[in-house]
Amino acid sequence: MPDIRILTAGDSALLIEFGKEINPETNRKITAIVQLMREQHIEGIVDVIPAFCSLLINYDPRVLSYEELKERMENLLKMETKTETTRKRIFEIPVCYGGEYGPDIDNIAEHAGLSVNEVIKIHSSKDYLIYMLGFLPGFTYLGGLNERIHTPRLASPRLTIRAGSVGIGGSQTGIYPLDSPGGWQLMGLTPVRTYDPERQTPILVEAGDYIRFIPIDEEEFLRIQKLVEKGKYQCVIHEGEV
Repeated sequence: MPDIRILTAGDSALLIEFGKEINPETNRKITAIVQLMREQHIEGIVDVIPAFCSLLINYDPRVLSYEELKERMENLLKMETKTETTRKRIFEIPVCYGGEYGPDIDNIAEHAGLSVNEVIKIHSSKDYLIYMLGFLPGFTYLGGLNERIHTPRLASPRLTIRAGSVGIGGSQTGIYPLDSPGGWQLMGLTPVRTYDPERQTPILVEAGDYIRFIPIDEEEFLRIQKLVEKGKYQCVIHEGEV
């Protein structure tokens, strides 16, 4: 298991480090391990938190010792090296770009030396890997943003950003799941609730999933918004292997 280290993280957590490089291959390894853990149903595990290059496992030491968990994880890591494919889900997220929905899109276009339509086309032309969730419940850190539209964060962060806002912060793009402060450049808004505490599964997506942004106009935004409010909207999800 080159470059992979298993470490203690306090008295009830174990940390697996998968090297230091952020890339899709590392993410696939982490995603594969999470899938294998779910299949194993290891008693005593409380939570599993994937990040860019690591996996934090919280466990109940009254049920499972560190030594037992470490041995189980070493075995799973050996199994993972034989895993050639992992489950892939692509979520279509409709976005109304520009105007009151994306007040910074002109800044993004000017910084890139592009038109607003070119920025929208570039931003919505690829599937983005969700490397990790953090900062807020369901906040997506997406990889793969085209270098042409990398844009610095705002010099002065906003005190309130509307839930559903889609923004760019440096080399990353993502969706704000809740009203919150933030410094990313806002380019659009989705009516989809990526976090809903009333839903059976509050967070819509997981690390290892992909997001595909679908440009929509204001009329379509309002139509979908009404369906979301009634609990009748379902995201289109494409499934396959990676």
